[in-house]
Amino acid sequence: MPLILDSTSESSLEPTADPQEQRRRIHHDADVLIIGAGVLGCALAVALGNQGRSVILLERSLKEPDRIVGELLQPGGVEALTKLGLRHTLDDIDAIPVTGYTVLFYDENVRIPYPANTTGDPFANPAKEKLKAHRRPEGRAFHHGRFISKLRAAALAHPNITVFETEATTLISSTYTSQILGVQAMTRKTQKDFFFASLTVACDGYASKFRKPYHHIAPQVKSKFWGLELIDCPLPTPQNGIVCLGDNPPVLLYQIGTHETRALVDIPDGLDSTSTANGGVKGHLQKVVLPSLPKQVQPAFQAALENGPIRSMPNSLLPATTNKTPGFAILGDALNMRHPLTGGGMTVALNDVVVISDMLSPQYVPDLAQTDLVLKQFRAFHWRRKNLTSIINILAQALYSLFAASDWKLKYLQKGCFRYFQRGGNCVDGPVGLLGGIIRQPLVLIDHFYRVALLSIWVLVLENGILLFPLSLVQGVLVFWKACEVIFPFIWNELR
Repeated sequence: MPLILDSTSESSLEPTADPQEQRRRIHHDADVLIIGAGVLGCALAVALGNQGRSVILLERSLKEPDRIVGELLQPGGVEALTKLGLRHTLDDIDAIPVTGYTVLFYDENVRIPYPANTTGDPFANPAKEKLKAHRRPEGRAFHHGRFISKLRAAALAHPNITVFETEATTLISSTYTSQILGVQAMTRKTQKDFFFASLTVACDGYASKFRKPYHHIAPQVKSKFWGLELIDCPLPTPQNGIVCLGDNPPVLLYQIGTHETRALVDIPDGLDSTSTANGGVKGHLQKVVLPSLPKQVQPAFQAALENGPIRSMPNSLLPATTNKTPGFAILGDALNMRHPLTGGGMTVALNDVVVISDMLSPQYVPDLAQTDLVLKQFRAFHWRRKNLTSIINILAQALYSLFAASDWKLKYLQKGCFRYFQRGGNCVDGPVGLLGGIIRQPLVLIDHFYRVALLSIWVLVLENGILLFPLSLVQGVLVFWKACEVIFPFIWNELR
């Protein structure tokens, strides 16, 4: 038998025990079968369990995970966690409040705090909006594994959820139809087992083994984040995510505990400075990245280079597709990924749980065995989620294109973006409200992006001077065209 973990007592097999729990424990049969006890898997299990659904949750290993991303939860994610009744999972894990970002651009810097005015409307009346201002929202940064352990504890304690520590290996489909009936699993690498449900949901992460046959788009990976853990590192702005920009791809710094700060260094594939002759990735970090960091950060970064492990995570792009397979759905990073530069992954995941759990509630779907109705809800979910996810997906990819600028046109867009933040007011509140999952109006993103493009052209004109104005006109058209090249492919991804 697979290892079973839940909060029921040893007497749970007595006749007075919950028949649904016995059905899960003995017959491995439930209303919902969830593969993967990560952020989305645990949250979805609890959300559906709260609706009275019988849930089986499978996880290969329930040891506390240790990874270098999934450590910053935006305010929109905190809000979703609260709606799901899981806000307490952020307590007692040494989580650090995050009040916004600081962007370092060569020798300049600008703070972009999360906005008190969350409308994000560029045409709003400032006087009226001031009356609606409230306490600025906050995100949280933490050790990923501690947060996952708290989410798993919530699932383990739920009476409608049974957790099995086993590895799902193969989907089980009907002999006569394409419907998915459940999964085959392997426990301790030797023992086969089978689990069944009306609805099977794969949330097994960026390297999903179940995605390929059901998701017609393959993930694109053009760079990796290399992570170091800095100890007792003084940051330029406490309780802020720090984005370091310059001649190289971006570096992120954010505190994940009382004494620990995460450094994430984006390294695109094929850089000459990462060649074996130049000392590989460690040589790049030592010779290229270290000198570009703020002075107060450099000693802790140097110590982490010398003493700590250096780990990597692929930065993937994967547009979402509609779940169309009867009895089966893919969610989380297995369904949709974007560059983690903006820290939006967990916010997307938790928002998806809020949306899909509402759409699958017994009010709308009395029985999850009503396959046609479930598929109809997932088709609607594909579009309903985009009020938030399209913003975070597009913004993450567009900002990465600017922040990792590789030609002169992108460099001007990068400079224009920084000058835009320096203007303050809605030029800060709008973009960071979008980034934080607070503002959920996709057109606001398009508006701000093209304002940045126009300001970039103005910066170019000023730098060239009046004598080169004809040249500036030509270059300005090229910069604007580059802005279109940056954003339109990502908009198209969201319209599919």
